[in-house]
Amino acid sequence: MTQIVPVILSGGSGTRLWPLSRAEKPKQFLSLTAAETMLQLTAARARGAGFAAPVVVANAAHADEVEAQLAAAGAEPQALVLEPVGRNTAPAIALAALSADPDAALLVMPSDHVIADVDAFHAAIRRALPLVEDGWLVTFGITPDAPETGYGYIQVGEEVAAGVHRVARFVEKPRRDVAEAMLAAGDHAWNGGIFLFRADAFVAALERFAPAMLAAVRASLDAARREGARVWPDADAFAASPSDSIDYAVMEKADRVAVVPVAMGWSDVGSWDALHAISEGDAQGNVVSGDVVALDAANCLVRAEGVRVAIAGVSDLIVVASGSDVLIVPRGRSQDVKLLLDAMKK
Repeated sequence: MTQIVPVILSGGSGTRLWPLSRAEKPKQFLSLTAAETMLQLTAARARGAGFAAPVVVANAAHADEVEAQLAAAGAEPQALVLEPVGRNTAPAIALAALSADPDAALLVMPSDHVIADVDAFHAAIRRALPLVEDGWLVTFGITPDAPETGYGYIQVGEEVAAGVHRVARFVEKPRRDVAEAMLAAGDHAWNGGIFLFRADAFVAALERFAPAMLAAVRASLDAARREGARVWPDADAFAASPSDSIDYAVMEKADRVAVVPVAMGWSDVGSWDALHAISEGDAQGNVVSGDVVALDAANCLVRAEGVRVAIAGVSDLIVVASGSDVLIVPRGRSQDVKLLLDAMKK
């Protein structure tokens, strides 16, 4: 059986979970849903029989944090490729594909997502693997439970193997009415940004559809500095790569692209509202963490780090305190964090 190499993408800035998540320590390095950090949970769900040590592609500024967290979890990477500058997901995955054996199957995963049902995830991987061995590029479509407008969608086409379908089309983040229509039709899945393909198949697709990107990434690795598992691609060569997502650069253009629909308790934890939704609350629906006192409060998310927070007589609030920074917004408005950060910068 083809060896599966987990590829963990850890380049995100995580500003939507401010003030806990910051550029210097984004959300993948935080313990948000369990005692382990999101990076550690991502590594843990691709370990054991059939899985090799991971290849991690990360921001160079986070090298020490990545190594320390993975070592603590017993998941030392076979390669830690350190991006000198962000160029979106396609060049990041190209770094991993050119760093792995050509015949390895790459399981590409963001480092900051939640998958509650790992068994369902593994079953979906097993369904996809025969097509992957035959050169297909596979993505995993998340079974939608709401007409979300913040996600891309995948239209599920004809079945090409048991539980595996050809991708009919990719849909960008839709308007609300379009999302409702797709949900009602029942033939669309959320695009969770998780992929499985052979390294050589992805490189061949880049050669065909994004040759300038492939040339720049290859040149950056040819001139890379290496020290143990750490790889520093040449900064100038890598910066010359076009910046593009894997969806735009490859998946929307390639011929043999399949999707495995799967319900696996997935969330990208893209906001404090999303974290509240997937967390187990108390009898009043409150989700609290840290030194928090709550009286006569309901359906609130309250996190306190380095400070005590007390609330009384309130409902449907998000309160997050970290050091000298405090965020207070009504539930349903946590996407305004980006607007608040922009306002503070001004």
